[in-house]
Amino acid sequence: MASRYDAIMVGARCAGSPIAMLLARKGHRVLVVDRATFPSDTVSTHLIHPPGMAVLNRWGLLDRAVATGCPPIHTYAFDFGPFTISGSPGIDEAPVAYAPRRTVLDQLLLTAASEAGAEVREGFIVEDVLIEGGRVTGIRGHAKGGKTSSEHARVVVGADGRHSVVAEAVDPEHYNEKPQLQGSYYSYWSGLPMHGRFETYLRPGIGFAAWPTNDDLTVVIVGRPFAEYAAYRHNVEATYMATLDRVPAFAERIRGATRETRFVGTAVPNFLRKPYGPGWALVGDAGYNKDFITAYGIHDAFRDAELCTRALDQTFSGTRPSTRRWRNTNPPATNTFCRSTNSPHRSRRSNPRPQNRRSC
Repeated sequence: MASRYDAIMVGARCAGSPIAMLLARKGHRVLVVDRATFPSDTVSTHLIHPPGMAVLNRWGLLDRAVATGCPPIHTYAFDFGPFTISGSPGIDEAPVAYAPRRTVLDQLLLTAASEAGAEVREGFIVEDVLIEGGRVTGIRGHAKGGKTSSEHARVVVGADGRHSVVAEAVDPEHYNEKPQLQGSYYSYWSGLPMHGRFETYLRPGIGFAAWPTNDDLTVVIVGRPFAEYAAYRHNVEATYMATLDRVPAFAERIRGATRETRFVGTAVPNFLRKPYGPGWALVGDAGYNKDFITAYGIHDAFRDAELCTRALDQTFSGTRPSTRRWRNTNPPATNTFCRSTNSPHRSRRSNPRPQNRRSC
């Protein structure tokens, strides 16, 4: 089947839109689809550490991010009770961190992909991932209220989160799986100035953090051990506020503030998926998921985007065969686009990969 596109991105957030943008800038034919319409929010801590801001700077998007009015974060402080460790998180390329709301950041990235020449379809629901002869060849789906259509590409990239329809279709091996460790809820508060600080408070069995974001709001996230998560969900507000009371000085600050949004939260599993195969790749949370306590999800999605783009561009341009191993010098947890027939990890999956289209 002839391919209309070089690559199709399923998912238009922090991994999908950057790959679409970078590939389109190199002259490749790209389609990016997402079931959401933008601007759109999603569950996210949305903190971008300085290395992630350095990536935005490389892409020429840093000024746009700063122009959204999101305040810079110049100090990280980790309060352990008896003592506090604080300092600057900055690096030479990016002296400060930012935490733009996902309604702001994802729209910014998608706009940049469109400006670069990628075709964008918002509100597009992927029904099937098309597989011919053991190779992914495209997608079938429809716009909300529209007719079903099929699109074909040399590679389909799943950038659609840990519940990825692409991952479900190709059924990749999972490894390094760990259970849910903690459950957290967060909300946005006004009247809680942070003065450019990211603050984390750790006490036996609990933890919470706060940092500034757009519209003069502060996000405050409170975590409890997963063993207590069911009780936490049963009475979120009481548990949330009782946890903050463990640090009286902060509790006094937040009781002088106003909660502007409902509580949002979750608990996530930890796993890695084999992130590549014939005609497909997985990036961002679709390729691996880890507890969000590190707030490194966006940075890692950006890193995936650059690595995946480099490999795909070399394949599309013919400078490297698609079967050549893509070597990665990052830690093992890095999710990269590569091809290897000698994986050290044994799959927990026993069923063979389907040879035809599989419904998602």
